[in-house]
Amino acid sequence: MRNWSHTVSFSSTEVARPHDLDELRAVVVGAERVRALGTRHSFNRVGDTTGTHVLLDAMPRHLEVSPDRTEVTCDAATTHAELANALADHGLALPNLCSSPHLGVVGAAQTGAHGSGVRQPALAAHVTRLELVDGRGELRTVGRDDPGFDALSVGLGAFGVVHRVTVRVVPAFEMTQTVHEDLAWDALLPHLDAVAASAYSASLFTRYDDRGVTQVWRKHRVGDPEALDLRDLGARPATETRHPLPASGTQDVTPQLGVPGPSHERLPHLHPGFCPRFGSEIQSEYLLDAARAVEAIEALRGLADRLDPLLAVAEIRHVAADDAWLSPSGGRDSVALHFTWQRLPDELAELLPVVEAALLPLGARPHWGKQFACSPRDLRAAYPRIEEWGALVGAWDPDRRFRNDLLDALLDG
Repeated sequence: MRNWSHTVSFSSTEVARPHDLDELRAVVVGAERVRALGTRHSFNRVGDTTGTHVLLDAMPRHLEVSPDRTEVTCDAATTHAELANALADHGLALPNLCSSPHLGVVGAAQTGAHGSGVRQPALAAHVTRLELVDGRGELRTVGRDDPGFDALSVGLGAFGVVHRVTVRVVPAFEMTQTVHEDLAWDALLPHLDAVAASAYSASLFTRYDDRGVTQVWRKHRVGDPEALDLRDLGARPATETRHPLPASGTQDVTPQLGVPGPSHERLPHLHPGFCPRFGSEIQSEYLLDAARAVEAIEALRGLADRLDPLLAVAEIRHVAADDAWLSPSGGRDSVALHFTWQRLPDELAELLPVVEAALLPLGARPHWGKQFACSPRDLRAAYPRIEEWGALVGAWDPDRRFRNDLLDALLDG
């Protein structure tokens, strides 16, 4: 098996597809090493194992809205697109979504994935309960008020195989999406915080060259106060639908041009029905304290010539702080610097240390599901609670059943 971009060939010697909870428990107990695998949208080996890979797509589907309509529980194979569409039928919505809605709800949270918005935390912050099978085959339920929950919510699959997840929901709401073009660096950087806060969700697309930010995508909740007018900063409103990659068609992007619609059809960049079989790209992302955003952007501008041959497009987003111990945005309001690269893994392996040499001294943390070059020592320095997290992993999984090479290097180095 390979990941979504076909750049990682997994190391598992067996693949299991249980049909019910009893079969799942038997698979876990019977394997020396075991990991769950979802949509395979990670660009590194965080989900790999040398033992058994468990696929949960044959398990019974489940969706249950709480009586007070503030939470929903779903099975671990559910994608954000599936969940958002089902919630819409109940008059409910997720508070935020990834830019690609075909990601799994569990996998995205477990690796610290996020959407965008200065008031919107990472997706794991909306998780309120996890039901998972531990290394002894026991089904355990951990809620937000239980000790250690913030270690498990971005748990990298190290505590067990998640069976079901409960997340917060809100009443359904409508949004509009607009795009502005050609925002110069000199106009943007003094007002970066204001631009980021000018919408429910904002994404800035760039190549870090002298053209500045070529597109600003803003998603406004209908009824929110009027936002900062980017024309005052010299940007032009787009008069046609845009794709972040100008050479790509626009049939798969969510509606723009200020047309109102359900939040789950505006918050992602890509339409919920768009689910490519594989991607011709590699992704990296680094999150750092939002207070150092301009420093980081200036550092990357200095690398524009080095980035250009491999860079498809870069994206700048803001993410509110959360409490998860291993969240890339944990404990600090963050700026997220995302890179979509050409699918040239050998060349990228040479470039990423250059990027990280510019960003890690500023306190950057890599996204757990993206490609990075950081050493285990770098990761331990970036995540201050990692030793405490590792101790809890050891208590939950003393037989190291859910460990893999990445976790071994991280926790044993």
